[in-house]
Amino acid sequence: MLSPLLIPILGICCGLLAIFGGVFVRPWFAYRHRRMELDAQMIAEKSAQYAAHTDRLEQRVRVLERIVTDRGIELSNEIDLLRDTGPATERLAN
Repeated sequence: MLSPLLIPILGICCGLLAIFGGVFVRPWFAYRHRRMELDAQMIAEKSAQYAAHTDRLEQRVRVLERIVTDRGIELSNEIDLLRDTGPATERLAN
């Protein structure tokens, strides 16, 4: 059977394991949990930035599509007028 000396040794070992778990393992798990929360927050912020950037790009493409499809001849006339008058900076210099 079990030696009478084995029971106190097992009790001391269980106590040491509990202390080790409380001192080292639990803070490590808390650190890993906090790190994962921060990483998730950073990923969510980047995702929101990408979504906003994509929305701006989609709006610009819509405007360009509308310009190209709605105003073919008018657009070429406006471009010609801009070429004739020159950039606004040249007009301000004169």
